[in-house]
Amino acid sequence: MGIVNFIIDNILTEASITISLIALLGLSLQKKSFGQIISGTFKTLLGFQVLSAGSGIIVGSLIYFGEIFTKGFAMQGIIPSIEAINGQAMNELGLGSDIALTFLAIFIFNILIARFTKWKYIFLTGQAILWMATMTTVFGYFAGLRGVLLIIVGGLVGGIFAVAMPAIAQPIIRKVTGSNDIALGHFCTIGYMFEAGVAYVFGEKGAKKKSIEEIKLPKAFEFLQDTYLSLMVVMVPLFVITAAFAGSEFGSELSGSQNYLMFAFIQSIQFVVGVYVLLAGVRLLLGEIVPAFRGIAMKIVPNAIPALDCPVFFPYSPNAVILGFITTTIGSVIAMFVLPTFGLAMILPGMLTNFFAGGTAGIFGNQVGGRRGAIIGGIAHGFFITLLPALLVTIFNSMGFINATATDVDTIMAALLYAWILSPILKAI
Repeated sequence: MGIVNFIIDNILTEASITISLIALLGLSLQKKSFGQIISGTFKTLLGFQVLSAGSGIIVGSLIYFGEIFTKGFAMQGIIPSIEAINGQAMNELGLGSDIALTFLAIFIFNILIARFTKWKYIFLTGQAILWMATMTTVFGYFAGLRGVLLIIVGGLVGGIFAVAMPAIAQPIIRKVTGSNDIALGHFCTIGYMFEAGVAYVFGEKGAKKKSIEEIKLPKAFEFLQDTYLSLMVVMVPLFVITAAFAGSEFGSELSGSQNYLMFAFIQSIQFVVGVYVLLAGVRLLLGEIVPAFRGIAMKIVPNAIPALDCPVFFPYSPNAVILGFITTTIGSVIAMFVLPTFGLAMILPGMLTNFFAGGTAGIFGNQVGGRRGAIIGGIAHGFFITLLPALLVTIFNSMGFINATATDVDTIMAALLYAWILSPILKAI
């Protein structure tokens, strides 16, 4: 078990190492020269680390923004956190080994399903698989499953999600990227498809469909067609105004000796820097992983397609990412006030989810329904991804996880599958 935990903790959940080893395998299977194998492997590692560094900068800025947003607008409620659920499951329920083995089982089932069915997607976002393993293990445990059966059922459910979600999203991803070389490996896909559906119904169609990427600006504002400058124009006032609402006393607690408004300004610029670094990492990563993956496609899983984390797709539609972030945040704030009137918990907007999941959903909405589709679909997406965690709170409370809930939509759907369907069947048996 110690070896399994070491592999999971230090390799499989370390996405850069996992993807680098896959690049190594793919290049080796193609019988590339030693120099090409070393170059491709380490460039893949470098690309993913640059991507991760950009994500880390963005996360730091968004954590700060979430704090001043909550304080500035006097919000109180539940903050979704799958990390907290994972910690409680391992420490209080003793499910650490089961979660680790379920994680491994999801990988195995993913490869088997890809090998023997028409779904040829290899899910490469290790952290997302860990959260899926956590949910299937916890809910399987409370459904009465134990031991090998708990692991196999969780692995099978997670493995199906790992190939089904990229398959569902791929028709839209093909249009976004213009190829079938990569797929989306992020367990918020049901939310993305929800936005796409709303965008299809309420968005622009045919010749009237105008992408947010094609927006025409007056000559004096043409500088805003630069992705990073347009991002600054949105983020600087968003951060500074929110900090002003939070007030100087609270703002100074976060900024230290620096003026709190100036600190907010710098944090907004840091956010833009993070996006710049992230996109540079994406370009480097894609230049290596796609050619390397052909070896696996030829030898192990014919026609295999790597399913990669959502930031990989941000360069294809950067304006839609920002629009998706803003509209998803609006929708989540609306849901925060509306859902308690129906007896559900108040779920606070999670800025990290709103940016990464909301931004990706914005790409889907824009692709399907143009600008109007992205706006209406984004607000609906924000409401939807707040509703599902609210529904999960009551179930978690009954299981002893007080005022706890999760974020990623697909993992929540897996949990609801256990709670509403599998658990009643298993208890009846």
